[in-house]
Amino acid sequence: MERTPTGTPVGVDDPYDHAGRCDHLTSDGTCRLAREYADRDPAFARERARADYDCVAAAEGCDFRDCPHYASTTSGRECVRCGLEEVRMAHDSTARPLLEAHHLSYGGRDGDGDGDEPAHEITVALCRWCHTKVHKSFARIDDDASPDVEALAEREGRRTKELDELGFQTARDRAGDE
Repeated sequence: MERTPTGTPVGVDDPYDHAGRCDHLTSDGTCRLAREYADRDPAFARERARADYDCVAAAEGCDFRDCPHYASTTSGRECVRCGLEEVRMAHDSTARPLLEAHHLSYGGRDGDGDGDEPAHEITVALCRWCHTKVHKSFARIDDDASPDVEALAEREGRRTKELDELGFQTARDRAGDE
């Protein structure tokens, strides 16, 4: 199983099995990084410009692993392991999120991609409870899991607060007039 730089497990054997589309891929199949951020890697940008900025993975016989700048970071709204949905409290800056970005691999660790360490950043969304289980035990992100009771209670508490904020109260009720 893959491990973090500190040696804890990440919950998968191959991060690419759980990776999504590249963060730099546009809807028309071009590489946003090469087009808009050419200064980050001028040689890569020149190469992509010669190929009309087509994504490396769009080339026949290639996939995202072949691109030196591939990154797949989560924008998930639910835990990939147990399915717990995020409920964010807009006006509570102290509320800890229910979901966290969990790294399956870390970008830029070996530079050229030829070593044992992954060079691409790949993240998925895990709830805090599943995140702890993956790092502190042999839990895997593709386990058939249900949300913890504590996680469900936290989510429902947030939903209750959300519904309370949406409640309608007449001016008469607010002023206490009978």
